[in-house]
Amino acid sequence: MFYKDERLALFIDGSNLYAAAKSLGFDIDYKLLRQEFMRRGKLLRAFYYTALLENDDYSPIRPLVDWLNYNGFTMVTKPAKEFTDSMGRRKIKGNMDIELAVNAMELAPHVDHIVIFSGDGDFRPLVESLQRQGVRVSVVSTIKTQPPMIADELRRQADNFIELNDLKDVIGRPPREPRDDDSYEN
Repeated sequence: MFYKDERLALFIDGSNLYAAAKSLGFDIDYKLLRQEFMRRGKLLRAFYYTALLENDDYSPIRPLVDWLNYNGFTMVTKPAKEFTDSMGRRKIKGNMDIELAVNAMELAPHVDHIVIFSGDGDFRPLVESLQRQGVRVSVVSTIKTQPPMIADELRRQADNFIELNDLKDVIGRPPREPRDDDSYEN
């Protein structure tokens, strides 16, 4: 699936990858993830996309964002929007699809292979466009959950589907015990 001389870029949909790994019962070790893909080709960029709650004194995602920023990842963040749904529940929305798509299109002329860590079917037209530009596209998500976390149309469009559960022994670590203030899952 990978060629040693291939120029690679990783595009990580943070909340989507977090949810997929959590559903499979493990956490991602991002240092190991980066090393794994450096081994598979010439890793030019590793982007990580997440929305951040700005009004919280402590965001559980903040230490990860800071660590990634200092350890070779290009962080793309924006403020999350907080709202109350019709049932009165506090909800957080922070969709990073457009940012990921724009960055992938900009980088396409400079890479041979793009790896998207997301199962979001909204990325199917992006994958198709990247392929028309001569870029191979792999998608990392899972079909091992009920329901599967990858949209069927995205899996069919990609050149390669990489089952996240198959990477568990390479890039995974046991989940940490959640603290009482870990209510935000992005």
